[in-house]
Amino acid sequence: MNLEIKKHKRLSEVVYDQLRQEILAGTISPGTRMMEIELSTKLGVSRTPIREALRKLEKEGLVVVEPRHGAYTSQVSKADMIGILEVRQHMDKLAAGYAASRGTAADFARIEECAAAYEAATKTKNSQEIIKCDERFHEAIAEASHNTTLVTIVTELQDMVVRFRYMYYNDPDIVQSMIEEHKEIIEAIKSGKEEKASEVAGRHIDGLIKFIEESQKLADETGK
Repeated sequence: MNLEIKKHKRLSEVVYDQLRQEILAGTISPGTRMMEIELSTKLGVSRTPIREALRKLEKEGLVVVEPRHGAYTSQVSKADMIGILEVRQHMDKLAAGYAASRGTAADFARIEECAAAYEAATKTKNSQEIIKCDERFHEAIAEASHNTTLVTIVTELQDMVVRFRYMYYNDPDIVQSMIEEHKEIIEAIKSGKEEKASEVAGRHIDGLIKFIEESQKLADETGK
């Protein structure tokens, strides 16, 4: 499969984007050996941009490079994922609470707009678009907190769990349940009650943590 190279992007960046998307979506499964020669043939490029892309993926924790053994896609650990979600839960609760007490009518309209975009995306069956809209919904809530530091943290946490989201959104029932959960969060925020909004936002993450704990697709705490 040859890549269509965009003029405004370096070749290594195009390769990086392609490999990153495949790892996040699970097309390249955890523990897969990333052979430069094979990737070079598959993508129709030389080994240099492949090597540069792998180095960048290693910095993101998506690839592990072992001396004399080569590069492998990293495992997805339950312990690590739950740890990230525990932090995200606190940040989402904080964001929703502040959004309830500080948000404006324009903020609420934007959050509702993102929720509607998510619902529309679920009808496309396009996981990438669904995830993008879900991320935007939570970022809009953080923006309604009017705390720039909180927005930055929430955005970074979203990036850290995106690989998990592809597994989560393979379940159509979960995808649909999110529509109602988003509506509950919006209602709580618009009530203006900080404590209520925080509680509903936290409950939303409880569902994700439960899914992680019960998932058979994720490595256990030892990473095996």
